[in-house]
Amino acid sequence: MILDDRTDPPTGALTLAGVRREARRRMTAATWDFVAGGAGDERTLAENTAAFDRLRLRPRFLTGAGLPSTRTRILGRTWDAPIGVAPLAYQTLIHPDGEVATARAAATSGLGMVVSAFAGRLLETISAQAGLPLWLQLYCFRDRDATRALIERAERAGVEALVLTVDTPRPGRRIRDIRNGFRLPAEVCAVNFRPADPLRSAEFEPSDFEPAAGWDYVEWLRTVSPLPVLLKGILSAADARIAVEAGVEGLIVSNHGGRQFDGAPATLDALPEVAAAVHGRVPILLDGGVRRGSDVLAALALGASAVLLGRPVLHGLAAAGQQGVERVFDIVAGELAEAMALTGTASADAVDPDLVIAGPTAGTSNPPANPPAAVPRPARAPRPASTSDLSTSDLPTSDLTKSELHRSLSDPVLDTMTFLNEVTHRYPEAISFAPGRPYDGFFDTEQIFDHIRRYIRHLEEQGYTPDRVKDALFQYGPTAGRIRELIADSLRLDEGIDVPPESVVVTVGCQEAMLLVLRALVSGPDDVVLVSSPCYVGVTGAARLLDAEVVAVPERPDGFHCDDFEAAVRAERARGRQPRALYVIPDHSNPLGTTMPSATRRRLLDLAARLGVLVIEDSPYRLVSPGPQLPTLKSLDRRRGVVHLGSFSKSLFPGARVGFAVADQTVADEAAGTTGLLADELVKLKSMVTVNTSALSQAVVAGMLLSGGGGAADLNKDTAEYYGQAMRTTLRELDRAFPAEHREALGVRWNQPEGGFFLAVSVPFRADNAALARSAQDFGVIWTPMSYFHPDGGGTHELRLSVSYLTEAEIAEGVARFAAFVAAAALPLQNRHS
Repeated sequence: MILDDRTDPPTGALTLAGVRREARRRMTAATWDFVAGGAGDERTLAENTAAFDRLRLRPRFLTGAGLPSTRTRILGRTWDAPIGVAPLAYQTLIHPDGEVATARAAATSGLGMVVSAFAGRLLETISAQAGLPLWLQLYCFRDRDATRALIERAERAGVEALVLTVDTPRPGRRIRDIRNGFRLPAEVCAVNFRPADPLRSAEFEPSDFEPAAGWDYVEWLRTVSPLPVLLKGILSAADARIAVEAGVEGLIVSNHGGRQFDGAPATLDALPEVAAAVHGRVPILLDGGVRRGSDVLAALALGASAVLLGRPVLHGLAAAGQQGVERVFDIVAGELAEAMALTGTASADAVDPDLVIAGPTAGTSNPPANPPAAVPRPARAPRPASTSDLSTSDLPTSDLTKSELHRSLSDPVLDTMTFLNEVTHRYPEAISFAPGRPYDGFFDTEQIFDHIRRYIRHLEEQGYTPDRVKDALFQYGPTAGRIRELIADSLRLDEGIDVPPESVVVTVGCQEAMLLVLRALVSGPDDVVLVSSPCYVGVTGAARLLDAEVVAVPERPDGFHCDDFEAAVRAERARGRQPRALYVIPDHSNPLGTTMPSATRRRLLDLAARLGVLVIEDSPYRLVSPGPQLPTLKSLDRRRGVVHLGSFSKSLFPGARVGFAVADQTVADEAAGTTGLLADELVKLKSMVTVNTSALSQAVVAGMLLSGGGGAADLNKDTAEYYGQAMRTTLRELDRAFPAEHREALGVRWNQPEGGFFLAVSVPFRADNAALARSAQDFGVIWTPMSYFHPDGGGTHELRLSVSYLTEAEIAEGVARFAAFVAAAALPLQNRHS
């Protein structure tokens, strides 16, 4: 317990050791021993910190890394630093606010937190204070009904992951507590697990744990809840491999802070072999022994994705409550940033394993006999001065490891389409509601030649000589594009967007336009891009490639709200970051199929102008949707506040790969004293990426626009009706397969788009890759997990159906298969609640 109840002053400590000293002065001897002590002779406890003390980090200079970014992503969420709070029991023993104060501090610092099953404050109260989603820690309890009830409460409270501690078949033997006869005060208990019958010992009794728990406990946990599961207490490659094969979503290398088995290896010593066994398939976190920011960097270099702080958090809580915990985070994050700067490390997501070297052991000048091994990576022989006398086998290899490549290549978002393609090819007989591609029944190969001839006639009518016509088709052409005038005309005719041709940049599909715009706008590590979430995966992927931070503005059930946009802008600016643009799909969005109301469009334009944030508008589904469409944001734009992205993939045909950006914003060059257009800057970037867009592709698109009277709208009257009928058929078949009473019992619902290619379905189970694979294999139907489209996590119980590529007969059969899958997947959950 705390020795006095005076008001908590902010701690002035400069190191975690200083915070520890302040905390010790505030605690009784028995409480201090409960916090500081370990199991047995405390050898493992001592080794946890000694392992870090044995290591050194290589300084690196003149690397051009710039200011380091400590931000990282864990399970789809962005943390401001790779630091979180480990599960810490009975925090109300240390401070009356307990876990609530810790949650507030973590929220203020932008860090994650794991709540212990033995928390002293209600889970719902803690969750209300959390800025980032919480994880809930559990043990292999014997009482599975109580465990299930706690998990269900956690789900309702918004907890986003479960952490199963596997190193506790029984509580460890802690000599200090035995010697002190330590008992919890009457007012301190595990209020979430057994509030009616609080236990008074330091931890639950051995009989409360399942001593014979096996991997089937993990499987049971996955049937109980759709939340991701991480295992805490993994210390070997063998267990790590089994865990990943069992489908867990993350591992925590931990020895329980040295409080369980005295003689277990230090967590830092165990980390490299666990990381090598996992090989980047799931995130790895580490707890135990972290006492400096440089310790965090060492753990990242040896394979961790982040670390969890345990005792230092309790020290901060004892020293100064919430402010003390915030001080702990400030110290560690500041030291981490300093260590990164001095080792030439630009990003917490791309730490070089070669940073770590073995230092001297305590009291000697010699390195330890068995320093921790780094994450295995291919050996590279020194490059010889001359290779003339070497055989091929003597030359150094060029093998690479993932850690040497750009960090975006380890981001799950880049794997989403690959996984869908693999599933589609593996089950060719399955009906696929996944691809957002146009129906190919409208395409005729001969039309391509007709359209090229129509463009040639157009050039001839413009006075082109045969040589100039040949040049227009066979040569590179201008980087900005040959058909800017025709595209500007089509925008004026089809969309009411009146812009000069000079503001149009013709790109290789809309994806290149997106990449160029983001590259131009995001100029530094503090610039962020806001996205209406869930959002098209392409914008998230493009941002990842550019190391641009994406901040989600979650849509509500009834769509995008400007108040949420304004709140996100102000929150980012309060954190010292600069929102540069907001990406939205106002019409028949991908993935939800929703359309932004007219009043919201006008308010968004006014608000964005007032906040000084550009709007990036992407609307590929307007011309292929039936009925009149609302005005585009760009057509309403009177302040040049909208960058409009477009593509002819849906309205003409995707194989052309012709897109465009409309960027009529002025750009002032202070040094030269001149002004130009943002489009001119995009052209410069394009000249270093694709150089130009295929002249033949532009010719085909131009011929199609000319044949349509200058626009694409008339060419899409039949296609818009076809896609509208496909959507109506899908909604009708869903109604037939899930009658109102049946869908309510199942917990299934969907929205009702009036156009576009997509609709969203909510289901009671976790709609992840594993569920998708079962759906394809056992039921012959493919869909897209909605979690793909949530840049900050979420959408775990939703999926997307695309209706554009299927015939009515295929839709009817596909929905029937889908209904059978949903019924089967929901059955275990219904049995659980029956």
